[in-house]
Amino acid sequence: MYERDLQDLIRGLRSDAAKQNEARFISQVVEEIRKEIATSDMDLKGGAVCKLTYLEMLGYDMSWASFHVVEVMSSPHFHIKCGGYLAATQSFTQDTDVLMLTTNLLKKDMASGVPADVSVALNCLAHIVTPSLAQDLSLDLIPMLNHTRPLIRKRAVLILYKIILLDPDAFDLCFHRLRERLEDTHVGVISATVNVLCELARRDPERYLPLAPQLFGLLTTSSNNWMLIKIVKIFGCLTPLEPRLVKKLQTPITDLINTTAAISLLYECVRTCIIGNLFQGSSGHSLAKTCVNKLAVFLDDPDQNRKPIRSILRIPLAHDDAVKYIALLALVKIVPAYPHLVVEYQRFILSSISDTDLSIRMRAMDLLSAMVDRNNLQTIVQHLLSQLSPQQDSTQPTASETLARVASGNPAPAPSILSHAYRVDVCRRIIEMCSREMYSNISDFEWYLSVLVDLAYVAGVDVDEDITSQILDVVVRVRAVRAFSVRLMTKIMGDPQITERVRQRNEGGTGILWVAAHVDDPAALIQCLLQQVTLQLPPDVRAAYVLSSTKILGSWATAMATAWDQQDRDAVAETVTKVKELAAALVSDPDIEVQERTVTFVTLLEFMRADILNVKQATTVPVSADSAEPQYPKSLRLIAPMFSAYELNAVATEAQESIRLPLGLDLDFVIVPDNIAYGDQARDVTRKKKKKKASGGGPENIRIGTADCSSSDVQNPYYLGDESTKATALYAVDIDSIPIVSLGSLPLPQERSSTPKASAVVDRIGEMPDEAGGPSSAIVDPSDGGDGSTRGSQAVRVVRSKKKVRAWRCKKSDQGHRPNIISELKRKERGSVIIIT
Repeated sequence: MYERDLQDLIRGLRSDAAKQNEARFISQVVEEIRKEIATSDMDLKGGAVCKLTYLEMLGYDMSWASFHVVEVMSSPHFHIKCGGYLAATQSFTQDTDVLMLTTNLLKKDMASGVPADVSVALNCLAHIVTPSLAQDLSLDLIPMLNHTRPLIRKRAVLILYKIILLDPDAFDLCFHRLRERLEDTHVGVISATVNVLCELARRDPERYLPLAPQLFGLLTTSSNNWMLIKIVKIFGCLTPLEPRLVKKLQTPITDLINTTAAISLLYECVRTCIIGNLFQGSSGHSLAKTCVNKLAVFLDDPDQNRKPIRSILRIPLAHDDAVKYIALLALVKIVPAYPHLVVEYQRFILSSISDTDLSIRMRAMDLLSAMVDRNNLQTIVQHLLSQLSPQQDSTQPTASETLARVASGNPAPAPSILSHAYRVDVCRRIIEMCSREMYSNISDFEWYLSVLVDLAYVAGVDVDEDITSQILDVVVRVRAVRAFSVRLMTKIMGDPQITERVRQRNEGGTGILWVAAHVDDPAALIQCLLQQVTLQLPPDVRAAYVLSSTKILGSWATAMATAWDQQDRDAVAETVTKVKELAAALVSDPDIEVQERTVTFVTLLEFMRADILNVKQATTVPVSADSAEPQYPKSLRLIAPMFSAYELNAVATEAQESIRLPLGLDLDFVIVPDNIAYGDQARDVTRKKKKKKASGGGPENIRIGTADCSSSDVQNPYYLGDESTKATALYAVDIDSIPIVSLGSLPLPQERSSTPKASAVVDRIGEMPDEAGGPSSAIVDPSDGGDGSTRGSQAVRVVRSKKKVRAWRCKKSDQGHRPNIISELKRKERGSVIIIT
């Protein structure tokens, strides 16, 4: 029979016939492999396992051949054994059932005198190790650390990492040997040991403090950058646990920073200085300055300093972006402790904001946000705003200009297109930098309000809510800027762009209106608010427009009353009339809130106009100075007190916490029991009750059920019953036979107030939930005829409930009128009436 080897398998898979029907070809090959792998010929079995390993790399399952893989691993011939170990490395998992068969096999090969057998066994163990294998083979692995071959020692050290993770008890057994490997004669073994210790020290650094002397010796003598990076990382984990290392490490770390040309090692030194608190004392300040100066070199534009080199070599320095990114990342870690050192290189950081690489721009943004102070805030904000604003120069370079730039080694930068997420981040960072620590970095609040307005125009994204919140907060907290804010908000209210944005986004306009409350010419601003386009705004914005118009007119009217001149009467009346005509367009608004506010506003305007016109013309008889009657129309001061009764102050952050808990208030009291049903659940309960009532057969069955009721419940005048008994009482209880109990024998409630409270008006057609355990708390005086007015002595009050049963209360003084009251109530309520006296 023709035997297909691995090369034939690969050629067959790549042939055109196999590509047309790959599934059929694979099934044929697998069938051949099943026959080959079941033979006793180890060469044929090893070839079959190699072919299965290749198919497994293509995604086909070979777990069914796990036992045959173990057989090939046990072969005495290395070329067959190597294929078996490769198959185990590729296909064995934690759940493979034949892993227990590999324990003795691995022990045998690790103890072999053939270095190749030991190497493949260690390599396979690193991939298939499990907690049980780690526990069984840890004692056999430790002697490998003293093997005569450096390659074996290095592999044994590396696999100890997984052994210790899966079996922590192995650490005590191998710690002494690991310390010896730090002084190994081969640099590869030392580097492997340092790598393993670095990963283990991140998990439990305290156990590796005894290794600090050997690691310090390697730090001062080694020239391998990658090993130095790992050693510096280890000291970053050990220094917080041993403060004495700080003074010891400052000198070698400073030497590394001054001498190394590797940005990766420089970054790790900066990171270790920060997390290890090496920036302490006079030496620490000098170390921080050295770090900043070294990192700032990488922020400079490479096109300026390295242009001659690039033009000679004709090679673009592609790693410049990566170096700049790492330098910015390191400076971000330094700036919280030493911002004054980083500020010196503000020019280079601002230039990174315009970089074409988004990651560099974001790290530069982090750095600017951390280094901002009162001196550089305006410069940084203006630079960010200029980045958001559209470019004025829209001309494109010609083809000859572009070619000339490329030939000179200074190609034109690609046009920067700011993404939506980046614009949002820039806008919010501007707001965060300005508002940090309660605006501690702002010296000119008029400038900040102007920045917020500019940001609203150039942002290009939806940050109106954040901008509005800042405007309101500044106006409330800073009294001196309120007049300027009013003028600024009044100016932008007439901008159609702002109105259109409010219409589209349904936010932002209410805060601007709230600020624009004191103007010299209210008619112009109110005309802007109540223009035709206002009708297209959302209902809540229209309601805010009406309320703001009321506030604006009230402030203006108060100012006119203060400086009242009889000659201005007609002009004031004309302004009020004009505002009334503008507001009349919203009287019939479909939204009830807008309509109610508009009607109230128009009514106040009508009253004011009538009062102004009724003011007498000035006469020759002067008004007495002692006269209490004001010379101006009193209605001018009618609106302003509704908005200025209290002084406008900001609420402290601790205000809510300082409020004492009222006596008798139990916050843990359950207001609504858990068994109350809502929504669909309540409707389901109602349907079930209706079905149950319908299946009863009518009033006759209800009367039968009534006979089973307890007589004590029927005779009890205070028992209203649950939902099931209410319907029963409708047919079976004689209302006239209900006894009337005198209240004289009952204790009267303690009088709380000398003035009686007015009765609340309730909706007579409202419905209470079926599960309500008692009558509603709303009380209505039926003597008012249903219009809410009170008449007489309010002798009768009604407590509403779900069904037709009504509970009435009568005062003791009206006992003689009870028959007439009962008859009237029966006629009005068309149901049962229970009198509670």
